[in-house]
Amino acid sequence: MSYFAVAVGREGDEWEAAEVDLDAVADVEDAAEVMREAFPDADLTLLFVDADDEYLTVMRLDNGDDLRTFGSDAEYASQSRLGEALLGDLEPEDTEEIDTEDEESISARPTELDAEPVGEADVLGDLGVPGSTLLALCAKEGMMPSDVVSEVAKAIGFTEALEDATGS
Repeated sequence: MSYFAVAVGREGDEWEAAEVDLDAVADVEDAAEVMREAFPDADLTLLFVDADDEYLTVMRLDNGDDLRTFGSDAEYASQSRLGEALLGDLEPEDTEEIDTEDEESISARPTELDAEPVGEADVLGDLGVPGSTLLALCAKEGMMPSDVVSEVAKAIGFTEALEDATGS
């Protein structure tokens, strides 16, 4: 299974992004260390992992600590070594508890997810991407993980850093 991973770090009001290699990652602590190494002085670091244009993992570190993770589908943990390392210990997300009101930015909100999200869908909630929005983006027909990351980048404000890092 192939993957693409990009770390995004914020120091003050400035965002930076960089592709990262997760080949040596054996568990979430290894992934957190990759995030810390990418942006050692960041007050906030995010990691986005797109696996085979099918699965999305979002990880977050605040001030180098307090690791939080969201996965678009629990199936990723059973599909690859990296998926197991990033999502293997997470429980399915209770999507019924997530507020689905005020989702005008999402044109087609699904009524039921085909995937089984795991972890914290609200991992980016305080940054302007509530859990309901992240779930809706992941479930929206035709949305690839890279599209979800682009939408998140627009909402949070790191599009330019992401484009610089990925060359797109």
